[in-house]
Amino acid sequence: MIVMLELSLICVLLSFFIGYFGRNKKMGFWGYFFASLFLTPFIGILLVIVSDKNKANMQENTTEKRR
Repeated sequence: MIVMLELSLICVLLSFFIGYFGRNKKMGFWGYFFASLFLTPFIGILLVIVSDKNKANMQENTTEKRR
């Protein structure tokens, strides 16, 4: 029973970090957090890797580069 609790905690922590890394992507923090929590962290990190950046962040980056 303790092992299940530890695995669950590890899964939640990994999902949190995946959400953090995906915060500037299309689905945002909560989207990647719940996707990795419900689907597995491995699928969540794959989603972060293949997804595009958020359009608002892309516009901010191009504006900063022009300055």
